[in-house]
Amino acid sequence: MWSIITAAGWPIWPLIFASVVALAIVIERIWALRPSILVPANLAQEVTKTLPQFAEKQNISRLASHSALGSILAEGLTAHMNGSDVALAMQEKAEVVSKALEKHLDVLALIASAAPLMGLLGTVVGMIDIFAAQGQAVQSPEAIAAGIAVALYNTAFGLIVAIPALVAYRLLKMRIGQILDKIEQEVQPLEQLLLVAKQKSAKPARS
Repeated sequence: MWSIITAAGWPIWPLIFASVVALAIVIERIWALRPSILVPANLAQEVTKTLPQFAEKQNISRLASHSALGSILAEGLTAHMNGSDVALAMQEKAEVVSKALEKHLDVLALIASAAPLMGLLGTVVGMIDIFAAQGQAVQSPEAIAAGIAVALYNTAFGLIVAIPALVAYRLLKMRIGQILDKIEQEVQPLEQLLLVAKQKSAKPARS
């Protein structure tokens, strides 16, 4: 392996760096996107059952720091206490959570799209070196073939980096979509409860 890397020349080093970055992002996102941490089981039901406790701001603060789901529920409770639009507040917070879940994925997508081009660059550089040497001295067909094979290592390595990065990107996007769908399902009961409570409190004021 080391002989291939050495023979491929300097263009392969950016690819190696990109592969390390991509692997680090994938590992970090897999660890961060654990559904059990982001959407704890029964959290929304517990909040709904103990709703009067969240009249205290400190309890809302604890809920907001608990998890991604907790932060959205806390935003809805805060909006309800302030007389704001609960649904809008939860939606805006969900967008913030969505962006947080997609952290570093743009870099992973960049690596997936750029790696083949980086590999092609290495191939072009290698071919230029081969033909430059050919112009200076006569080489055997075997030597030229070996040089071309070395140049193609860059293209192969570029695809080796790009394909897993692209697959990982798509799978992580799918996981994020599933998590957001689960969060939406979990917050709906509390959202409806707060909406009903707001409507009940508004009726005496009108009369």
